[in-house]
Amino acid sequence: MRAWLMDSYDGIERLRLGEVPDPEPGPAQVLLRMRCAALNPADAFLARRMYPAKPALPHILGRDGVGDVVSIGAGVNHIRAGETVGILRCDVGVDVWGTLAEKVVVPAESVTRIPPNWSLEEMAGAPLVFLTAWQALTQWKDPPAPPLAGSVLLVTGASGGVGVASVLLGKSMDLTVLALSRSAEKRARLKMLGADFAFDPTDGNLIKTVTGAISPKRVDLAVDSVGGALLPQMVALLGHGGRISVVGRSGGSVPEFNSATLLFRRIRMGGVSVGDCTIQAAHAAWKEIVDRLEVIGQRPQVDTIVPFEDVKMGFARLAQGPMGKVLVRVAD
Repeated sequence: MRAWLMDSYDGIERLRLGEVPDPEPGPAQVLLRMRCAALNPADAFLARRMYPAKPALPHILGRDGVGDVVSIGAGVNHIRAGETVGILRCDVGVDVWGTLAEKVVVPAESVTRIPPNWSLEEMAGAPLVFLTAWQALTQWKDPPAPPLAGSVLLVTGASGGVGVASVLLGKSMDLTVLALSRSAEKRARLKMLGADFAFDPTDGNLIKTVTGAISPKRVDLAVDSVGGALLPQMVALLGHGGRISVVGRSGGSVPEFNSATLLFRRIRMGGVSVGDCTIQAAHAAWKEIVDRLEVIGQRPQVDTIVPFEDVKMGFARLAQGPMGKVLVRVAD
């Protein structure tokens, strides 16, 4: 089969399209012929050794996607050959070969059927970002649960995969959603998706602008995939007991952060790692995510679809900052 091979940890620029033997499913596994795969920033981080996983080389990136079941291993009873399924959270693309290939082996417990009326493309890019957003929104209660209706949610990097998912899920939870994006066009799109307010994070008066818009309320929860110089401003916008769910750090290191700003309002920060989610919890969360999107009449957002031969072009688009997901068409 053809696959995009990672021979070193020198970045996605060094990926090469090559031939490798077809994989075979073992017990409790299924073999998928990939139709559509999704690109994620974590793929690029892994390719530069900026991720905890250190898979053996050559490696194949790609964590989620949609494919046709070609064959099944022993003990698989709930999926049949010929079905088209999507991939939920698992080690595919992390510790084992991933979806940037014509075929991939996946744990049978980690596949799920495509929701009614969803396209293959909508399914291909949704699970990882929506499960990540779900964890970011619900991790502050035990057991995990959505914030109280009417709470104020701030989403940084709101036009990215996790950002869009957070905006949509936030609206499904009856939250007041504030979206940050540097693009005026994307801010308009985010408001069409349900964001109550959309702000430019480069605004020199960001704190005053946001505070004036939501007064007398303050931000209750921030879902942050940017970090960097924006983090102290997020802390300033939080009310008493405010929380920040840290999803990523596309903005780089946080400069001159004063930890004393966390003290008197009892601000809390927590990292998000969808890899900590059990497969049972992932299936339960996925069902609720799909149901919530149906209620608000929304679907996952797709920015760009590139041919299989143009995976590097897809990663370039991902680095530019898409509005939603960047996908790879592996096969028609």
